[in-house]
Order: sequence, then structure tokens, then C-alpha cells
Amino acid sequence: MRILLERVTAGYGDRVALRDVELEVREGELLSVVGPNGAGKTTLLRVIAGILRPQQGKVYVDGRPISRLSPREISQRIGAVAQDPGTNFDFTVEELVELGRLPCLRFPDRLGPKDREAVEQALRLVGLPTLRKRRLSTLSGGERRKAFIAAALAREPEVLLLDEPTAHLDIKAQVELIQLFRDWVGEGITVIATAHDLNLAAAFPRVLLLAQGKLLADGNPREVFTPEKVRLAFDVEADIGIDPRTGGVTIRYLLPGDGYQRGRDGGGDRSLRHVMGEKLDIFGAER
Repeated sequence: MRILLERVTAGYGDRVALRDVELEVREGELLSVVGPNGAGKTTLLRVIAGILRPQQGKVYVDGRPISRLSPREISQRIGAVAQDPGTNFDFTVEELVELGRLPCLRFPDRLGPKDREAVEQALRLVGLPTLRKRRLSTLSGGERRKAFIAAALAREPEVLLLDEPTAHLDIKAQVELIQLFRDWVGEGITVIATAHDLNLAAAFPRVLLLAQGKLLADGNPREVFTPEKVRLAFDVEADIGIDPRTGGVTIRYLLPGDGYQRGRDGGGDRSLRHVMGEKLDIFGAER
């Protein structure tokens, strides 16, 4: 699936959270989306998922305006998992994943052999087939997160949107999820995930950096995670290194007592306004 955003501006009421974003995502890509709070990360996912209609601009799915796709077709082709998914019922893992298959059924159809196969495949993709009978309340944080992701995978989507999938997970669970994402890309699934941990985001081959609702950078980790761009987006100083074993980017934040000197711009906020325009407020809206 090819997703194209053309000069998309989106928000909530009179509050603009995303401004003039242009983006193309091709089949089988693995992307992380980073930026400070209020940068528009979740809003971007909502726009791609067809949940939030842009105030301006267009979103295309394989050349078709997403507005012309039915909710059923969108839910079948694009899977989404919220930052803190929850349910009022203590389902088993298998029951939850079966519920994820519902967009592929027509009332009053029941799960058939093809649907059962999709559920099994989803459980295998997240590594939970042996926990299928466990109730959600008995799972660890990482296992629970995988269960909800499996529910999204059960509809066999072409694109998977994940909002902070590694939040509140221990290091092992985070690493396991990142490896799963890489495996799924090999299956042809496009994965777009938001993240706050820049070092985890640097494990993705492509990174989108948002700030004040604008797309500040789009490229591989070496292109995106530079000291200047980290300062512009987050108003912090960082030391960017390259791991000699993997060639990957590593980010170390510098504290005021570390002996560094702030950039000549006098601070990230001022230089970011210089780059993006003085009329932008924190949500990218014109004053």
C-alpha cells in the first residue's frame, strides 16, 4: 500500500495540531515518528487511519482519496493500536484477537476457516500462541501490548499504525517489539510507530521528526538525529554517536552541568521559530 499526504493540515476545532505536512510511505516501510509532546505525532496517525479528516490537503491510499474509502475497507487495510488500549472485559488473548477480525466479517457471519487461520497467524506473528487461553488481567505489560497488536494484525492489514507501542515496557519487551516490527516488514506489512525514546526510534530505518505540528525532518537516523535538529525540536543539547558494532545512531542528552555551550541561536525555541516562521504557536497555528 502506498500512502500519500499532500499539504495536510489537521486539528481539533480551532486548534491546529498538524500543519502543511507532505509525506509518502511505500509498501513494507518501517517508520518511527518522534517529536515533543504536542508535536502532532498521534494526530498524524489519526489522519493516516482515516479517523481524523484533514482541514486542508488530501490523503491518498494507492492513489485513491481516503475519503472515498468506506470505513470497513479502511479498517481492513489499516490496523491501528492506541497508546493505552483497554477493554471493559477480561477477555482471553484468543477472544481479543478474534474480535480484531470482526471488520472482515459481514453480519451475522461467524468466524470461518479463513478467519481462524488469520487469528492463528496473528498470534504467531506476536509470539503468543501458547498464551491464547490466558486472560488479559494475568499478562505482563509487554504480553498485553502484543495481544492488542495481534488483534489489529488479525484483519491482515497492509499498514499497522502504533501509538507509543513501547511505552511503559521494560527494555527486553521493547527490544522484542522492535525485532517483531522488522520481521513484519519482511512479510510486506508497513509499520508506522510513534516513540518518545530517540534511541529506540533510531533502530528504525526511517524517522519522521515533528515539531510544532510541522515535519522538521524525514530520513534515515543519521540524517534526522543531528545535534542541531534535536536542539530545534526538543530544546535540549545532545551528543550524537555511531555504534561501531552496528553502525547505528546513539543519542546522549547533555545536562547543563556537563560543560557544553548552547548554540549561538540562544535556545531551541528561537531557532525553531526562525526555521518555521514567527507566526507559529506550539500547535503550528497562525496567531
